[in-house]
Amino acid sequence: MALPESYRQFTFKTSGGSLILEDVPLQLPGSGEILIKVEACGVCHTDTCAQNNTLGGGFPRVPGHEIIGRVVAVGDNVTDWKAGDHIGAGFHGGHDGTCNQCQQNFPTMCDNPISNGINRNGGFAEYCTLRAEAAVHIPEDVDAVQIAPLLCAGSTVFNALRHAGVKPGEAVAIQGLGGLGHLAIQYANRMGYRVIAVSRGAEKEKAARELGAHDYIDSSKGDAGAALKALGGAQVAFTTALSAESFTPLIRGLNVMGRLVILSLPGDWKVNHRDMIRRGISVQAWPVGNNRDSEKAVEFAHRHGVECFVETFTFEEAQKAYGMCNG
Repeated sequence: MALPESYRQFTFKTSGGSLILEDVPLQLPGSGEILIKVEACGVCHTDTCAQNNTLGGGFPRVPGHEIIGRVVAVGDNVTDWKAGDHIGAGFHGGHDGTCNQCQQNFPTMCDNPISNGINRNGGFAEYCTLRAEAAVHIPEDVDAVQIAPLLCAGSTVFNALRHAGVKPGEAVAIQGLGGLGHLAIQYANRMGYRVIAVSRGAEKEKAARELGAHDYIDSSKGDAGAALKALGGAQVAFTTALSAESFTPLIRGLNVMGRLVILSLPGDWKVNHRDMIRRGISVQAWPVGNNRDSEKAVEFAHRHGVECFVETFTFEEAQKAYGMCNG
């Protein structure tokens, strides 16, 4: 297919600024790169890190790291991709392949990480360039809009769940019903776990159960940890909220040697270390998945009917979409 000479992209120019629509020349991919025509890009709270330069990516910056598209050109030394392939990319945008973490097969923890939409331009654009080592194979028969959020939120919760060491039938608590939480409940249910959803408000119980929760705790009615304990406790609780106050009580509902797995960015928080030590409770953070993790998350969701709740916007409405998610 013939490529245009230029394309449109939305860019953050200054810290805290709004997205600016601009026309830029289209450049062919360099060595190890893939040029794609973007079909859909999800909006994530982490996009604020591009807007505010929280992670040091600098300006100008095109945000967006839940990217689905089609390959239109490949650079030198790219052997696994060709024009027309369905492709995706998440937050993990590349790695050096030489540091200790990469050698241990932890590319997302690379000493010199590349992050789409942070220190590499992302998917709020008609075209974008991806690193081949971090690209995600996407099935042909899927809806790009439905799949895009799985490359960040979906990959994160799916891989945290499958590495949790929980057996089918055992209980897991999932705190929050937002972008991460609504996917975590579905994945956990399809994996055969007993799912205990935790959120604020009785009105959310119906949605939680429709997603696959077996039990629901309304944390606005009292001590969520005590309520979790009354249900028999859980070996692992997964947190998806940005407020530490909302998930800290769950520590009291964990079983002996239980774990609190943090999937969000709650900032500083205080815990009762005495209670944790007495019952052997541990806290673990789980990173975003790499491209292979994302492929597994997409494949599992496609096979087992895990669905993203999405609201769609036109390309021109990117600022409106960003404002709704991060305003």
